[in-house]
Amino acid sequence: MARLLKYIAIIIFCFPLISFAQGFKLERGEKFQKVKFQLINNLIIIPVEVNGAKLSFLLDSGVGTPILFNLSDQDSVQIKNVTEITIKGLGEGSHMKGLSSDGNFFKINSISNRSQKLYVVLDKDINFSPSLGVPVHGIIGYDLFKDFVVEINYGSKIIKFHDPKSYKPKLSKNQERLPLIVENKKAYVDGKVFMGSGSEIPVRLLVDTGSSDAIWLFEDEEKGLDIPEKHYEDYLGKGLSGNIFGKRTMVEGFKLGSNSLKGPKTAFPDMESFNAIKNLGERNGSIGGEILKRFNIVFNYAENEILIKRNGNFKAPFLYNLSGIELMHAGMRYIAEKLTDARGIVKNDEKSFGDVQLLMEGRTRLSLVPEIVVSSIRAGSPAHEAGLQEGDLILSVNGKGVHKYKLQEVLQMINEREGKRVKLVIERYNQDLLFSFVLKKVFK
Repeated sequence: MARLLKYIAIIIFCFPLISFAQGFKLERGEKFQKVKFQLINNLIIIPVEVNGAKLSFLLDSGVGTPILFNLSDQDSVQIKNVTEITIKGLGEGSHMKGLSSDGNFFKINSISNRSQKLYVVLDKDINFSPSLGVPVHGIIGYDLFKDFVVEINYGSKIIKFHDPKSYKPKLSKNQERLPLIVENKKAYVDGKVFMGSGSEIPVRLLVDTGSSDAIWLFEDEEKGLDIPEKHYEDYLGKGLSGNIFGKRTMVEGFKLGSNSLKGPKTAFPDMESFNAIKNLGERNGSIGGEILKRFNIVFNYAENEILIKRNGNFKAPFLYNLSGIELMHAGMRYIAEKLTDARGIVKNDEKSFGDVQLLMEGRTRLSLVPEIVVSSIRAGSPAHEAGLQEGDLILSVNGKGVHKYKLQEVLQMINEREGKRVKLVIERYNQDLLFSFVLKKVFK
């Protein structure tokens, strides 16, 4: 069957345009604006219009200027006042070519900026959508945090962007105010890490809503930040300059303000991935979404403070990859589903005849669904020992067809709890194969 190809064009206007400092503002004199977000793998995805094109952006407090990439599902996106630049981000890859663009119109509900600078990454391999299972066209961070008091309710999945001039903080019960250090378009908080020796080590961590992990720490023998004996080599994530690898482990505890968390998932990234950062200063690592989502948070950059309050996620267990499998979307495929039961009876989905059941023979539905494939496997993991391979196409998990579930739901199914037996039906070289393994704790 021929595959439909969509023509993609980035329309670039290179004529001179008078630009001016604008910043994000609330329209119609509003005091705040509510924005609903998706929480995917601990990451916040928000809707953003760029020059009229409706896109999805990752809200990343660790990024300065917005970055645009992955426009494969867009017919066209207009960008203005373009110059060529070189971009270097986290990861073990090299510098890449990109574009710098001024004077762009950004809109988030009734929030707008008529003169926003952005960068465009031209490398088609920079695409976070396959691993998240939803379209992501870019990342945005500091420019929103500096212009508003940003209140993130992880429980209700709503962000309130408050006008700083009219915002009046009211400490509610169990809410705690902590200092926020804002330097070079990045925000840091101070916390304490408890290592296996029982030592309490003060740390300064980048607040990184763009990281799905709990804690990243930089190895520092003088400070006492040594990699625990129980660890394994792992893929930690993808940066703009390539993949990031390191040691996955856990520490005895972490404390943020008066809030203590036991046994948080921790990673020590390979420092080659941070070559783009010339000076880490007093920074000892990062705090990411798997800890941040346990609080409802108010970021107030102007007042250099953060307000935190525990929510329903606070006591949730830290999620480890018990199976050893990483999954991603990779293309589409057709599946045929029978719409009848064993007797050939069909209930009309649209209920155009009420609840009348119709008797039909051999009725099927042809659906186009995303393919979910194994993108990587941890050596020595249960899935690796069972014989799974990178590139295997997942068809079902414990008898449930994966086409009925979102990518993150499938990941939860194969990492549900220690001791659970997982049965996977996969397709490899046009053959359906069954694999079975038992989930095991990584650290005991």
